[in-house]
Amino acid sequence: MSEFTVTGQWSARDGWQSFEKQIEAENENVAREHVLAEFGSKHGLKRTQVEIEGVDA
Repeated sequence: MSEFTVTGQWSARDGWQSFEKQIEAENENVAREHVLAEFGSKHGLKRTQVEIEGVDA
C-alpha cells in the first residue's frame, strides 16, 4: 500500500474550509473514497459537500 496526500475543501458553516489528509491506500481512487467516507462519518457531510482538488503519491 502507498501513502497519498489528498487535498481539497469542505463546506463548513462559515464557508469552505481547506484540508490536507494523509491516507494509506492501494491507489488514488481508494484514497478518495476513504476521505469522502471519513468526512461523512465524522462531520455528517454528503459527498457533494466535499471537493477533492488533488491526490498526490
